[in-house]
Amino acid sequence: MNQRQQQLRDKLTVHHKKVLPMRPVASGQLVRVVGLTLEATGCRAPVGSLCSIETMAGELVAEVVGFDDKLLYLMPIEELRGVLPGARVKPLGEQSSLHVGLSLLGRVLDGSGAPLDGLGPLNTDQQAARHGPNINPLSRRAITEPLDVGVRAINSMLTVGKGQRMGLFAGSGVGKSVLLGMMTRGSTADIIVVGLVGERGREVKEFIEEILGEEGRARSVVVAAPADTSPLMRLRACETSTRIAEYFRDLGYDVLLLMDSLTRYAQAQREVALAVGEPPATKGYPPSVFAKLPRLVERAGNGGPGQGSITAFYTVLTEGDDQQDPIADASRAILDGHVVLSRQLADSGHYPAIDVEASISRVAPMVISAEHLEAMRRVKQMYALYQQNRDLISIGAYSQGSDPRIDNAIRLQPAMNAFLRQGFKDAVSFDDSKLMLSQIAAQCQG
Repeated sequence: MNQRQQQLRDKLTVHHKKVLPMRPVASGQLVRVVGLTLEATGCRAPVGSLCSIETMAGELVAEVVGFDDKLLYLMPIEELRGVLPGARVKPLGEQSSLHVGLSLLGRVLDGSGAPLDGLGPLNTDQQAARHGPNINPLSRRAITEPLDVGVRAINSMLTVGKGQRMGLFAGSGVGKSVLLGMMTRGSTADIIVVGLVGERGREVKEFIEEILGEEGRARSVVVAAPADTSPLMRLRACETSTRIAEYFRDLGYDVLLLMDSLTRYAQAQREVALAVGEPPATKGYPPSVFAKLPRLVERAGNGGPGQGSITAFYTVLTEGDDQQDPIADASRAILDGHVVLSRQLADSGHYPAIDVEASISRVAPMVISAEHLEAMRRVKQMYALYQQNRDLISIGAYSQGSDPRIDNAIRLQPAMNAFLRQGFKDAVSFDDSKLMLSQIAAQCQG
């Protein structure tokens, strides 16, 4: 009996050591509200944790974004209303984990990972931390095989590899979202994760119902945070969509991550950083924006042995068609290639409006054959030759027979334009794209 009692005492001692002591959580009060920034005093909470604020309309959840001595800077996740001076601020601790699992396919989530589609709760018990572990760059697999995206111009002239990170650079209304939809329908990836961040609310519904359709939605997860949500929710939406893509990659799936757009992510971070007093450095953007961009982008790519891949497309809004915009410039430097959409081509009815001269895929030579690379080079040269002499040809200053190469470029121009155009509901396979490219390249001389 004594032995039994001793065993029970030992077990109790072990369990007692595991139980953390209960610490009373001190509540503070709200002392100042400026714009979207709330200042609280009298409580302690780490940066990134959540706090609950009493309002006239009930509880308001806010995130700690900074501090100054004993002041906490908070930013609301929801709409700011009904806040009173001296309102009670109660720390809630760290952010909860994220629901994951194959049951997410076909669902639409908000920035926090909660369902947005009205189809009931998420049917999964699996959870993952909001921040995945960093992958050693040396343990990642090399990009060795192409990914079929269903768009002829990209498959043939700007070939994308599995695990590549591409940027879609364009001004507003040139066709970024439609091109993303084309890739969603035509891609051979196992799972598609779409992040619609800072875009129009109408566009979210349109993308899900019209562009994705039933077939595309069945293998997709959509994370949406429209423009009218708080900057914190927009930041979270980008990180949530990337985290879900990482989860499926770790299971061994080939994931296509489409994020529209990276510029809205940068603007959301700018709003948060400026609100807590960070000085602007480059055209109104604080330094933390340029630190966060590569941190987000580098999470995509190939995994280690036994893992899958994340092929990512990030849209970048070039304001006023300025390719030297700070966010566009920073994104171009950290991505593995860029597809530039031209407003001039879009205005002339050439869709998708891909400017093959200004676009490049940095991994194309590693994933395609030497014959394909040579055909790509010859077609690009011939296309560029016509564009360089376009003004002379248009005004009639060029006389036929002066240069056989230019004559050939003029003759092939209708075939090239037809080759680079594609209906937004059409999907062209990688092999068909390569075959058509070789047929045009055979007619290019020099």
